[in-house]
Amino acid sequence: MTDPQPKPGVMVNAYVPGKGDLPPDDAALVARRQAALGPAYRLFYETPVHLVRGEGVWLYDRQGEAYLDTYNNVACVGHCHPHVVQAMTAQAATFASHTRYLHDTVVDYAERLLATMPAGIGHMMFTCTGSEANDLAFRIAREATGGTGIIVTENAYHGVTLAVAEASPSLGTGVPLGAHVRTIPPPDPARLGPDVGTAFAAEVQRAIDDLKRHGIRPAALLVDTIFSSDGVFADPPGFLAPAADAIRAAGGLFIADEVQPGFGRTGAGMWGFARHGLVPDMISMGKPMGNGYPVAGLAMRPDVIAEFGARARYFNTFGGNAVAAATAAAVLDVIEDEGLIANARDVGAYLRDGLADLCRRHETLGTIRAAGLFIGADILTDGKPDGARAVRVVNALRRNRVLISASGPRGESLKIRPPLPFSRANADLFLDRLDQALKAN
Repeated sequence: MTDPQPKPGVMVNAYVPGKGDLPPDDAALVARRQAALGPAYRLFYETPVHLVRGEGVWLYDRQGEAYLDTYNNVACVGHCHPHVVQAMTAQAATFASHTRYLHDTVVDYAERLLATMPAGIGHMMFTCTGSEANDLAFRIAREATGGTGIIVTENAYHGVTLAVAEASPSLGTGVPLGAHVRTIPPPDPARLGPDVGTAFAAEVQRAIDDLKRHGIRPAALLVDTIFSSDGVFADPPGFLAPAADAIRAAGGLFIADEVQPGFGRTGAGMWGFARHGLVPDMISMGKPMGNGYPVAGLAMRPDVIAEFGARARYFNTFGGNAVAAATAAAVLDVIEDEGLIANARDVGAYLRDGLADLCRRHETLGTIRAAGLFIGADILTDGKPDGARAVRVVNALRRNRVLISASGPRGESLKIRPPLPFSRANADLFLDRLDQALKAN
């Protein structure tokens, strides 16, 4: 009998080698992939999707079949956007080197990006990945506070470097948490009650007290401001502010991980933290910054970096290189010129309303949690979250050429975060296919 709930630490929505019938060419490619890449890599879906091309909100397989992408937030302005591709290729054909040579592009981009942030955020540092950005945030926080203790939510994901993996519980029990890391429940009203802000801050305080009890000085509270890996928790706006106050009162810093909610996805401005009426001490960003090009970064208050900057030099060979900066600047062009923040707000609300309608017709679809084009939706059995059923729904959508995945501690929540140009027509298609999947599962 199948366990109705995937075990914590087990990747949901994963291909199991040797199970299912694959076309001969795909089976051969899977075998080559396993031989070349080793055992740690995973593929999505019971039957992997062999993709060869992307355009806008669509991905295409070898047979030319189109798949609606409702999952890949990295290609935030749409797959292979021509303006971004042109900026990338033009700069690559001109000059590409690191930030220890003077060049205008990285400075122009840093000034432009900082202008989208609160006035207290004054410096940008560039990396190639969000993992590196969070790793750098930890280094700076330790220097600024003299502490080492890190607080994260129970199923958070913040990256894959050693330091950050030790603070990413969603990687599972095979990746132990650091002794200096404490986890707290996500801001789920079902667990913490209606006053989420007060209760979440109380959980932060309990973690602070436990760190101190073990002789560990707190350094930082690090949260993804949409709590995507925990199942998506967006409301009410403002609930994060008391938690930020709590960590600061203990001498630590508040770090907003904007890798997933940033760059307009929540539809309420450029940054997810802005919905909460606070200014973080540091803000980490990832590859949506470059629409998938390996550019990421960390923004911060100048006083936070002062001690670190006086003691240590920072060098990242290609973090913020000219191609990265030109590509990232082109992404900002598209977000602004195509009105993608407003689109995330408007189409996100339309999609949320459509999902609410499906909730009324399907008892298997539970609570909808959303901000713009970032939506979590629970899959239920007898009113309880059911990760196994969510996996069936995800794979039913894949068979009907809609790409999606799941999140939450047991993979019980559909994770809906399409590229920002997603239209109402795209939303209608998604809702129709989800309706079919729910009827069948």
